[in-house]
Amino acid sequence: MRVLVTEKLAERGVELLRREFEVDVLLGLSPGELLERIGEYDGLIVRSATKVTAEVIEAAGRLKAIGRAGIGVDNIDIEAATKRGILVANAPESNTVAAAEHTLGLMLAVARRIPAADASLRRGEWNRAAFKGVEVAEKTLGLVGLGHVGSIVARGALGMGMRVLAYDPYVSEERMRSMNVERAGSLEEIFEEADFVSLHVPRTPQTTGMVGEEELARMKPTAYLINVARGGIVDETALYNALKQGEIAGAALDVFAEEPTTDSPLFALPNVVVTPHLGASTAEAQDRAGVTAAEQVAAALRGEVPIHAINAPVPAGEGAEFVSQFAGLCETLGRLLYQLTDRPGSRLKIEYRGEIGAYDTRLLDVSVQKGLLSRMVHEPLNYVNTPILAKERGLKVETSKTSESSDYTNLVVVRIESNGGESVVSGTLTGPRMQPRLVEALGYTLDIVPERHMLFIRNEDVPGMIGKVGTILGEHGINIGNMAVGRGEPGSRAAMAVTVDEPVPPEVVESLLNIPGFNDARAVTLY
Repeated sequence: MRVLVTEKLAERGVELLRREFEVDVLLGLSPGELLERIGEYDGLIVRSATKVTAEVIEAAGRLKAIGRAGIGVDNIDIEAATKRGILVANAPESNTVAAAEHTLGLMLAVARRIPAADASLRRGEWNRAAFKGVEVAEKTLGLVGLGHVGSIVARGALGMGMRVLAYDPYVSEERMRSMNVERAGSLEEIFEEADFVSLHVPRTPQTTGMVGEEELARMKPTAYLINVARGGIVDETALYNALKQGEIAGAALDVFAEEPTTDSPLFALPNVVVTPHLGASTAEAQDRAGVTAAEQVAAALRGEVPIHAINAPVPAGEGAEFVSQFAGLCETLGRLLYQLTDRPGSRLKIEYRGEIGAYDTRLLDVSVQKGLLSRMVHEPLNYVNTPILAKERGLKVETSKTSESSDYTNLVVVRIESNGGESVVSGTLTGPRMQPRLVEALGYTLDIVPERHMLFIRNEDVPGMIGKVGTILGEHGINIGNMAVGRGEPGSRAAMAVTVDEPVPPEVVESLLNIPGFNDARAVTLY
């Protein structure tokens, strides 16, 4: 596989990619050159300058993953990538420390008028009276957004003796209390109470222009606004007017609606501190972003789900790593279910029992669908395009969860409507290595580690059936690895699950079915 890097990346990241893939570092490609070359690559890594438009994605016939070495993905058409089944991942935590430190630095700089005092002294002036600032201790810092960056800013502000008030409807009351942060009931409360307002939200249709004339009018005349998040969140014309008229005391900005920008009315105001989008510009942050982006793309090209995927169902919150361990099992169950079912219907049911039921299992839902569809579609499947393809084929997915599981600590049960009623397979993970085990198939309880090649048999529960299976397989040179038997009442019916070292050809299955007492036999391939 080939990976294209279009912007400067940490050498450690490039080296990581080159261990597995062919890598081309082509800096400064024009939009036309990118369109011309993109069809040659399976992976792409960019920063903020490269525009990955719908046109680029349409031309990228081989592309499977796009990595953004940074947080924002404004320069990538996520919708177009998702429609094409291309995974997009970023490096959301790579520059959190850098952005938080820059936020605190700008807050202190505007409060103490440091840039203006520096410029004055360099001009040969010694004018202490002109640059009287304000202290941040015992002032209120209002945070709009309490994510990764906002949390670090909060810790720094608390360390300087500030009161921290935050508005973020997605952060729980308990989480805020544990951080010693007070919860604001509304944005209005932030603007009305804070002495310093700091923005920490992405730029979306909902947040564009969220700080305008009305919000600025709510702020104290002694208050300051800081934005190291994204340009466009603040209405720059409204901010200029508020600053010019003394409605607020000052502002510190690292980002702008249009970038790069070197000429703005804001630059002429003495109560404004500006920097050219330096929030992530530390050596450490740039290095982390490059390595993280490389790791994400490498994982995606290996068929895994990167932990920072934007358009794939990555487990979130507590238990995320635990849930991820079940993805392979769930895909196996989906593959097995399809191969054991005659004319599968359109209603897929997934049940999570035990501890697993307490967590975010969206990744596992898609894993089951991915396994099921792998035998139904003739195009590469991944965690991005699988839900789209499932929906196009009319597959309806129902999930349920329960904390109770009588026989296993965790159990995944997968059902689908079939020509004969309903087919069911179940599995779990066991032991310190979380080894997958199949525990139900063909209507019987079994216990076997699923392998690539398997044979599933329904038979009459009479003596000699296991020996006959061994004989037939032996006659055809097929070695048995393991076997599990499930049965009903003695003398009724039973089932066998057999792992073998190679695929079982159709003629062997036919030979088994020609023996009295064998009702059904299916050779399956699980990966």
